[in-house]
Amino acid sequence: MIDYIQLFKDRHLFNQCTNESDLNDLLNKKKIVFYIGFDATADALHAGSLVQLRAIKTLVKHGHKAIVLLGGGTTKIGDPSGKDTSRKILTYKEIQTNIDNFKKIFEHYFRDYKKNITFINNDEWLSQLNYIELLRDLGSFVSINRMLTFESVKERLKREQSLSFLEFNYMILQSYDFLHLNKKYECDLQIGGSDQWGNIVLGMEIISKINKKNAFGLTTPLLTTSSGKKMGKTEQGAVWIDQNKFSSYDFYQYWRNVDDNDVEKLLLIFSDLDKEEIKKIILEDINKAKKKLAYLVTTDCHSEESAQQAEEKAISIFEKNMSDNIDEIDFDINGQIKIFEAITSKNLVSSKSEAKRLIEGGGIKLGDDQIKDINQTITQKDNGKILKIGKKKLFKLKFN
Repeated sequence: MIDYIQLFKDRHLFNQCTNESDLNDLLNKKKIVFYIGFDATADALHAGSLVQLRAIKTLVKHGHKAIVLLGGGTTKIGDPSGKDTSRKILTYKEIQTNIDNFKKIFEHYFRDYKKNITFINNDEWLSQLNYIELLRDLGSFVSINRMLTFESVKERLKREQSLSFLEFNYMILQSYDFLHLNKKYECDLQIGGSDQWGNIVLGMEIISKINKKNAFGLTTPLLTTSSGKKMGKTEQGAVWIDQNKFSSYDFYQYWRNVDDNDVEKLLLIFSDLDKEEIKKIILEDINKAKKKLAYLVTTDCHSEESAQQAEEKAISIFEKNMSDNIDEIDFDINGQIKIFEAITSKNLVSSKSEAKRLIEGGGIKLGDDQIKDINQTITQKDNGKILKIGKKKLFKLKFN
């Protein structure tokens, strides 16, 4: 017998759950169908979503069946959960493009578990809904008083920030998704991020009232550092899972450079190594443990070949000082350009304020010289020099 709930807790995949003991019993009694929904609000997934992807893997590798719900319908509305403002309303074409990209990412990530994963777009049924029929079917089972108690709603109202009727309907549509999947696919469990708790609970309550069945909900925590800071950002912006948006080398380096205090937790989340083995690796050599983490996550999200190439490149640059493997950055200029303009124009940092902070804090070097003047320039004579941004970002200057 597997203690699934304890497994989720041990691997830092657990935030909260409805009726832990009954869900544990159900998971041991039979191979269940569960689902996680992903709204297509961007053209790719960022590193924060990896916690949920690992949650899916945790269950499917034990034989359970996952429905990855692509939110073609709900994306048209916009989920207010955890947000201070309304989401941008995307065109139908943009949503479909994002969904196509999501599916490619998922199919690659779950390449070893294809038989246990089903992809479904909730636009299949939500776009066919008749509003009057929806009101008749769900209206009397949904309590406005109950909905107002959910944190996603309370926080917005407490801060006197607008919550549109469009968004307020989102939780009803998500509940309807759970109801539909429970009825058609015998889906017993919904997993979501911590901000989805209220929506999941509402769905369970509607299933109990309409389908006369028990359903379950489980949420995963945010991916955070030991200091509580949200992970998945760099000076350049979001750490995207998609190899086309974020190179394997940069992806590898992100995980290679995490804080020492976060390595054990991240290896528990993103590897299948047992706790004692992880502790042993960390005690032996923390840098070896970081390399292990970076290699495993890059292999998972990209490929083992990509992970090997990224690791070899990192070793050649940082351990063997081989500048030939450093990425070049091209400038087509006559005369000179300020360092500040150079790094912001090429998106080497996330913002102008970040560039200013790095320069004034001595976080940028040109060759062996530390840059501290925001007005310092680079010229043709600096061609071939190494520009270092922060602790680990290196670029070779090239002037056309």
